[in-house]
Amino acid sequence: MSLHLFGSVITAEGVAANNRGETEGNITTLQKLLWKGNVHTTVSAEAIRWAVRYYWQLTIGENEVNRVWDDKKSDHKWNDPTWSGWLTDNGIKYIDDDLLGYMEAKAAQEDGEGSDENDNEKKKKKKKGTVIVRRGVFEITRAISLLPYAGDITFNAKSGEKGRTSLYGTEVHATRYQYGFALTPERLEKKERTIQAIDAILNLGEVAGNHSRFLYDFSPDSIILRVTDDPAPRLLFCFEQDEKGVITAGLLVKRIKAADIKPEELYIGGPISENEELRSIPNIKVYPGVKAAAADFIKEAKSRLNL
Repeated sequence: MSLHLFGSVITAEGVAANNRGETEGNITTLQKLLWKGNVHTTVSAEAIRWAVRYYWQLTIGENEVNRVWDDKKSDHKWNDPTWSGWLTDNGIKYIDDDLLGYMEAKAAQEDGEGSDENDNEKKKKKKKGTVIVRRGVFEITRAISLLPYAGDITFNAKSGEKGRTSLYGTEVHATRYQYGFALTPERLEKKERTIQAIDAILNLGEVAGNHSRFLYDFSPDSIILRVTDDPAPRLLFCFEQDEKGVITAGLLVKRIKAADIKPEELYIGGPISENEELRSIPNIKVYPGVKAAAADFIKEAKSRLNL
């Protein structure tokens, strides 16, 4: 039976702004979705994945990731643009390709079909396109704001040429974000990269932002980790915030009491560990800090994976 690692993360409070560079008129907009009957802001999984890859680039080196971000040119470059390393036993299999996967779809170079259904000799077979793909093992959800979006907009002015003034606005949202991840280490080319995946989540700095004008810390304020043989996470988006600003995890508690999640599988770190309802559950492991929780979580995972 495979071992599965799951996590649910909640960030500290911050002021979020645009993470795409898109506008509506002169208003820089936030991404939004309808969540539990209210409009919430959201940050894409792609933005989080980008920040994870960039963290690996900075911490373990440009030669260890395939897709490298060039800060000077503000563009990507590739160490292996055709993923040729995956075609041979001795090829280089980069950490981002291993954990996050890759895909390139190529259209057919030639396309034709017969003009006469009865003339088989004139028929041409339609050539198929090709796909180079590896499914991501380290899966990350879209992040959703803990609070509904109230429609806050800041207005600004910028002086231009010949005394002209440009007026523009920016949607902002003071909130926390929650997101989750899943990882099945046995599907990795190198199982030890599990540690680097968790390390990236623990130390995830800025994610998204608008042309470097905004900073939003995406490192975990609280984290819930699970190491299990169960293939279903059962803890994603389990955080809630009441009208007093208190963070709870009522959905997680219900699933523990219903015996859908074994409390001994959980490692809970950060301020959420002070929740009395969670602390009262027998065999549950709680820690004041997220790094302490992750350290024991990784220790257990390494033991189960024989690393």
